[in-house]
Amino acid sequence: MVKDTATHEQQFDRIANGKGFIAALDQSGGSTPKALRLYGVPEDAYSGDEEMFAEIQKMRTRIITSPDFNGDKILGAILFEKTMDAAIDGTPVPQFLWDNCGVVPFLKVDKGLEDEADGVQLMKPIAGLDTLLDRAIAAGVFGTKMRSVIKEANAVGIKRIVAQQFEIGLQIAQAGLVPIIEPEVDIHSATKADCETILKAEIEAQLDALPAGTKVALKLTIPTVPELYDSLAEHDAVVRVVALSGGYSTDEACALLSKNKAMIASFSRALTEGLNAAMSDAQYHAALGSNIDKIYRASL
Repeated sequence: MVKDTATHEQQFDRIANGKGFIAALDQSGGSTPKALRLYGVPEDAYSGDEEMFAEIQKMRTRIITSPDFNGDKILGAILFEKTMDAAIDGTPVPQFLWDNCGVVPFLKVDKGLEDEADGVQLMKPIAGLDTLLDRAIAAGVFGTKMRSVIKEANAVGIKRIVAQQFEIGLQIAQAGLVPIIEPEVDIHSATKADCETILKAEIEAQLDALPAGTKVALKLTIPTVPELYDSLAEHDAVVRVVALSGGYSTDEACALLSKNKAMIASFSRALTEGLNAAMSDAQYHAALGSNIDKIYRASL
């Protein structure tokens, strides 16, 4: 499914101007066992990575095919690489999302985190990124996401983390995709508010330095000071500012998000909170539908 220009423009308008949120369905190797455990699938229910990823694919398929998972309230969905390569009812997942759900597909491209240094965890090198971007474009993907983490208000570390995000983000944008830049601030950081002040200044400097016409999205932890990041959403280079749930419960994340008028949600754990593999379809759809509605309302 190689997209035509009209489809890209339609998807761009949806992400930039639509009402709703971006669903994060991109748990990878390290976070998959925990996600499955919370979903009611213990580690003794599968053996090895292939069986583990088969279980998480069943979970994602059940979410994506649930009646409330559609473009009425969900603008986009972030996929893990194996999910991008999978199919639902014979249709590749990115194509299924857009054609059947009206949801814009994104791809997680990072390969995990380096050990902490200078109060931050940079991304590990992303080997074969150009090849992965080519595959994503061929699959009909609109944009990407990549996460690094800030633990302390260390100006040197935060400068490095933002520079890395924007360097790779520019490579992604020049390939024809819209990168979601995600320097997460740990919600448990003792210096969270100070981290966010430094981070905002570094992001502004990098945005100002981008080549004319370059477009990025930002995925940021909900700030301690409400509306801190609202001005970033007004920058010419920024398509949208989205919020990660960061370990907050659904209700907590939604309450905090609702105080930030220029941010919309891009939640993972909060989206799937309370879902269980053993639920009947009626129970499952009701629980997921309730989470989707809460997150949607907080994103308005």
